[in-house]
Amino acid sequence: MSTSAGRSRLRFNPKVFAAAVIASLVLGALLGWVAKQTDAEWLVTTLKTIGSTFTKLLTFTVLPLIFTAIVVGINSLRSVGGGRTAARLGGKTALWFGITSLIAVVIGLLIGWLFQPGKGLVIEPDPDKLASIGEKTQGSWLDLITGLVPSNLISAFAEGETLQVVFVALIIGAATYSLGEKAAPFVDFNKAAFEVIQRVLGWIIRLAPLGTLGLIGNAVATYGNEFFVPLLKLIGSTYVACALVLFAVYPLLLALVAKVSPVKFFAKSWNVLQFAFVSRSSGASLPLTRQTAQDLGVPASYANFAVPLATTTKMDGCAAIYPAVGSMFIANLFGIQLGPVQYLTIIAVAVLGSIATAGVTGWFTMLTLTVGALGFPPEVVATGIAIAYAVDPIMDMARTATNVAGQIVVPVVVARSEGLLDDEVLAKPSTLLVNDESNLVKA
Repeated sequence: MSTSAGRSRLRFNPKVFAAAVIASLVLGALLGWVAKQTDAEWLVTTLKTIGSTFTKLLTFTVLPLIFTAIVVGINSLRSVGGGRTAARLGGKTALWFGITSLIAVVIGLLIGWLFQPGKGLVIEPDPDKLASIGEKTQGSWLDLITGLVPSNLISAFAEGETLQVVFVALIIGAATYSLGEKAAPFVDFNKAAFEVIQRVLGWIIRLAPLGTLGLIGNAVATYGNEFFVPLLKLIGSTYVACALVLFAVYPLLLALVAKVSPVKFFAKSWNVLQFAFVSRSSGASLPLTRQTAQDLGVPASYANFAVPLATTTKMDGCAAIYPAVGSMFIANLFGIQLGPVQYLTIIAVAVLGSIATAGVTGWFTMLTLTVGALGFPPEVVATGIAIAYAVDPIMDMARTATNVAGQIVVPVVVARSEGLLDDEVLAKPSTLLVNDESNLVKA
């Protein structure tokens, strides 16, 4: 329907949804335990199929979402000002991405050093787990550089090369920006495609409790409780580090740099942070994230550029905190000693390599890239990630909420530094209603 009054309501209650996800975690773990104890292959297969199907549903929307969001976002900068303004905004945005990533990875290392996840249990790598991880565990800076440019546009999408899609989207977005009206039909098409993708994502996210049940159940059925204490330390380290960034670092940046009250920030962003926590998807949260940034006074023209770009490249939880904690977890688990050079390498990868993260697989890419840069043997990388993956859905909730918070904070800070932040809009109540489907597709 064309009128707002005619838009259907999804009746999406964040508290009910969160309760459903938690219940799914418990039920999935119970089913996985039963499957392991009874050797019920049919139950293992069922849980695995449910989890993998949900992951595939999310994954197939990620690349078109990234491409259309970046193309539309770059062209929306035209209303902000001339080319120099756009370039300055882009430069400041990238700078603050790096600054906040640096702070987040240092906090991750400090918390990892304090908790020592994986310490006390030294295991040998299991070659059988290599097959479940595949060639993606081979991460290096050379792979990142040589894999940046696709052989052709179709292969980048067909082969799921997220970094290549980001690169192509930035090039095409810049080209359409420079062409102006000549490229208007192409930009309009991308705007329409972006709206369609958001609607589809809104439907898929409703299946999150079922998907979580399958993922957790399969993990418990596969690994059992042998690594309960190491995994508990990994979960605790991740949550404490994310909480410090979310509730200490970001509020300080807002108060000291952007002159925005942290109370006002959380009042307006709490709905999207809850949604990000339970959905575990920065991509699915994108329209809500963008609207929240606008409610905090960020101009729509800049928010339409910065937030989609941040959704693919600005992930303090997945690309900074977790690679630090995860690398220390794997090192401790296999009795590998890390020195100053290794810690500096982790920091460098987090700050300079965050562009390699995107969508629902960002943590995987960054963790494999980090441990690859540390020189861990491939079988150690594969086995360590396989063990951590058993509890990934639990950690991913905190990581995603931290990601999304950072994707809002940086545009607010940059907008204030450029004199673009609208204090009148900032002072108004939030316009975001999570149970309103129109917010999932609002441009």
